[in-house]
Amino acid sequence: MFTTPQDFEARVEAGGFLEWTEFLGNYYGTPVPEEAFLGPDTDTDLVLEIEVDGAQQVIHRHPDAILIFVLPPSRDEQERRLRNRGDSGDRVLARLRKAELEEPVGRALADHVVVNDDLEQTIDELAAIIESERSR
Repeated sequence: MFTTPQDFEARVEAGGFLEWTEFLGNYYGTPVPEEAFLGPDTDTDLVLEIEVDGAQQVIHRHPDAILIFVLPPSRDEQERRLRNRGDSGDRVLARLRKAELEEPVGRALADHVVVNDDLEQTIDELAAIIESERSR
């Protein structure tokens, strides 16, 4: 959902996001799930694709959350993927700089680290981690 910066900031102040961050002049966030969707008696997993900033916020609010840090096989491969999806040169460089800073933090926060070298293998590995964590 797109909104104005003022509306986004008001929602942040009201505690309306599970996690949020600002990157390259844009806000990104995950609204707090409604209780009907993710209540204490549900058996529902909530999977988020978020930045390290957001992961820190989630862990603060939900210390029992399981964090899986997904890495590219290399910075060169990450750069290739970003360029292939059409990101501008400046945006690619900003994302690569941020990745360098975030990697050690993400590794330290994570319960699991997965290298996304082969998509099908990565999906299988993520599914296995989720299944293993559910059975604990």
